[in-house]
Amino acid sequence: MTIEEIQSDESIRISEFPVAKNTTYLAHAAVCPLPSCARDAISKYASACVEEDQEDCMPPNLLRETRQLAADLIGAKMEEIALVGPTSLGLSFIAQGLDWQPGDNIIINADDYPSNVYPWMALKEKGVKLKHLKPSKLGIIEPDDVFKLIDSRTRLAALASCHYVSGYRINIDAIGKELRSRGILFCVDGIQTVGAFPTSIEHVDFLAADAHKWMLGPCASGILYVKHETQKQLKPIVQGWHNLLCPNFIAQETLNYKQDSRRYEAGTANLLGIAGHHASLTMLNDLGVHNIATNLLSKRNLIVPELLSKGYHVLNRTEDQENAIEDVLKDLTSEKLMDRLVCGDVGFGKTEVAIRTAFKAVMGGRQVAILVPTTVLAQQHYNTFADRMADYPVCVELLSRFQKPRQSRQIIQDLATGSVDIIIGTHKLIQKDVTFKDLGLVVIDEEPVSYTHLTLPTNREV
Repeated sequence: MTIEEIQSDESIRISEFPVAKNTTYLAHAAVCPLPSCARDAISKYASACVEEDQEDCMPPNLLRETRQLAADLIGAKMEEIALVGPTSLGLSFIAQGLDWQPGDNIIINADDYPSNVYPWMALKEKGVKLKHLKPSKLGIIEPDDVFKLIDSRTRLAALASCHYVSGYRINIDAIGKELRSRGILFCVDGIQTVGAFPTSIEHVDFLAADAHKWMLGPCASGILYVKHETQKQLKPIVQGWHNLLCPNFIAQETLNYKQDSRRYEAGTANLLGIAGHHASLTMLNDLGVHNIATNLLSKRNLIVPELLSKGYHVLNRTEDQENAIEDVLKDLTSEKLMDRLVCGDVGFGKTEVAIRTAFKAVMGGRQVAILVPTTVLAQQHYNTFADRMADYPVCVELLSRFQKPRQSRQIIQDLATGSVDIIIGTHKLIQKDVTFKDLGLVVIDEEPVSYTHLTLPTNREV
C-alpha cells in the first residue's frame, strides 16, 4: 500500500481507515482512531490469548521487531529503543534517572504540554532550577531563544518537537547540535511529530513518544529513545524481572541491568498494545515518513488559504506569507518611502499579511488606512481586524455607508485627533474632510484605484 493508492482508491482508504467512511478526520493533537491493521493485529492476538498463556502465544519476536520498527522510523538503533508506554512515563524516567546536583538548571517551555513540564518541576526538591523559555509568539521557539538561556549550570533542555497548540515544529538539529557542543543534554517530547514528519535524533540524547497520536497505535504502547552513549548516564528508576539479568527467574544478589535500552523495561510488557503498535509501525515504515510528511504539507497548503479567506486565524503561516510579511516589515523599517505590491489568488492569505503589517505600524505610533472596493468587504475586514486586535490597545474603526452620518462625523474627528489607530473603509476614506494625525501606512485591497494617483489628506507625508 502506498500514499498514492490511499489517495486514489477510496476503497483502500476506507478499508484501512474506517473513521473516514462518515467523517472528515483532521488530526487534532489528541488520541487517534486506530487503523484497521492495528485492530486486526490486536484482535488476532487477543483471540489466541483465550486459548493459552498470553506470553506463549505472543507473535514471534514481537518485542524485538517493534523496537526495530520504531528505530527505523526515527533513524535510531534497535538497542536505543525501549518500550515503556506513555510519553509522561518516558520523560519521568529521564528526569528521575539522571544524577542531578543542587544548582543545576533545565531549560523548558512553560507553555508546553504538562507531560513535558511536571517531570521537570518535580526536580525542584533536588535543588534543580527551571529556566522558562518566553517565546514572543505562542509555541514558536527559535534556536536563539534556547541558547540565550544557557549558563555554566545548564544540564539539559527539554522541548517538544512540535507545539501541541500552534503546530510549530522546532529546528531539532540546530538546537541539538549547539547543545551537544556545549555538553548539554537534549530531551525531546516527540509525540506530535513521530510518524508524521521526519524527527531527527542525530543530536538528541532522549526522546519519548506514545503511540496514540501520529504513530497510529494503541494508548500506552509508546517508545523511549536513549542514545547509546548516553545510557550510562541514565540510571533505571524501576526494577523488575524484565530489565535485569535474571537467569531462571531467580533473584540475583546484585542489580545487573541489561546492556541496552531494555534496562528501562522493568516488567511485563503491554503485549496487546504492542501487537497493535507493531502493525501500525509496519504500515508507517512501508508508506515512508517522508511521503507522509509531503502529503500532509500539501493538504495544509490547500486548507490554510481557504481558512484564511474565510476569516479564520491560523497560527502558523504559509511560506509565501512568511516571505511577504518579512519583505513588508523590511519596508517599514526602511529610511525611504516604500511601495509594496502583494499578489496572490483568493485564499492566499493577503489579509494576514495586512494585519501583521498594520499591527507593526500601530505599535510604532502611526495610523493605518485600509482602502477596499466594496462596503461588504469593508465590513468583513473590520470584523477580522477588530477581532485580532481585541486583546491590544488598538482602536479599529469602519467608515462606509453602513455608518450613520453622526457616527461617520465622530470617526473622522477621532482620526484627526489620533484616537483611531486603524481605519477601514471604501472611497469615503478619500473624501476631502478626512484627515489623519499621523498616517504611516496605507493598504489598498484589490486596487480599487490606482495608488500612484491616490492622495490621502494628512498633515504628514505618508
